[in-house]
Amino acid sequence: MSTTAVGLGSTVLSPPVADQPERGRLELVITQRDGRSRASRQFHEGALRVLRPHFLDGSGQVCFVLVNPGGAYLGADLYVIEVNVEDGARLLLTTQSATKIYRTPGSFAEQRMRLVLGDGAQLELAPDQLIAFREASYRQNTHVTVRPTSSLIMAEVVTPGWSPDGAAFRYEEVRLRTEIAVDTGEALQPLALDNLLIVPSDADVEGMGFMEGYSHVGSLLVVDRRVDQALADELHELTRMHEAYTGVSLTATVAGTTGLVLRSLSNSTEELQRLLQASTTLLRRRWYGQLPLDLRKY
Repeated sequence: MSTTAVGLGSTVLSPPVADQPERGRLELVITQRDGRSRASRQFHEGALRVLRPHFLDGSGQVCFVLVNPGGAYLGADLYVIEVNVEDGARLLLTTQSATKIYRTPGSFAEQRMRLVLGDGAQLELAPDQLIAFREASYRQNTHVTVRPTSSLIMAEVVTPGWSPDGAAFRYEEVRLRTEIAVDTGEALQPLALDNLLIVPSDADVEGMGFMEGYSHVGSLLVVDRRVDQALADELHELTRMHEAYTGVSLTATVAGTTGLVLRSLSNSTEELQRLLQASTTLLRRRWYGQLPLDLRKY
């Protein structure tokens, strides 16, 4: 497993990989109007949909639920998601259920996501877990552009799917790459690169220096001008109450905003979800005055 959370200096963001036919596309533009956030543009085609928007509380934050009617990602599938949260708008984007990656003979499945946040914009990504089954290969490339006053919270859990012999690591590859840049108004300045790469065939991923005997990975990525070492220490202390092996790191500060990456290892999806929810609950209450998420999917 390879993980990185560093300031990139003058490094240029990498270009997208070569095009392939799209299996599904979703485009959302969220605008603030009359105290509530709304979709000023909503487009979808292929095997991606969003359910009717709703509001979980009185904050004005709109919630969209992403749906894949096909039920799973397969070999050579490409899904493209583009989200623009305009100045002052607030969006919570979640999924209807777990993202399942089945066998991908011939080519990997891929999701490309581009997120753009305006001044004072708030975006929370809270998908259900990603499940990689036997002989699955999956790549997820996320490019994020924020303003110095934007606020971003992204949570994700990766778990191995069922296999006939009961072994945990029967997928081929899971690669989650997130690049974040700050739009200062004059230029795009790279803030951070977070890269999670698990290739079970390359090494003993269950051993020391990799998964440390665990099978599940949880990640929380936060970008906000209020991120600092004190917050990192507080989140690390909070994780001690959970049965997971956790580390927290900070990026460099660019144009007054900073990134934070929390990575956790466990053998339980539910434990990682509880840990990530506890962390996001702390941030939602302190920064936005909102209650814990209650998505009521089941």
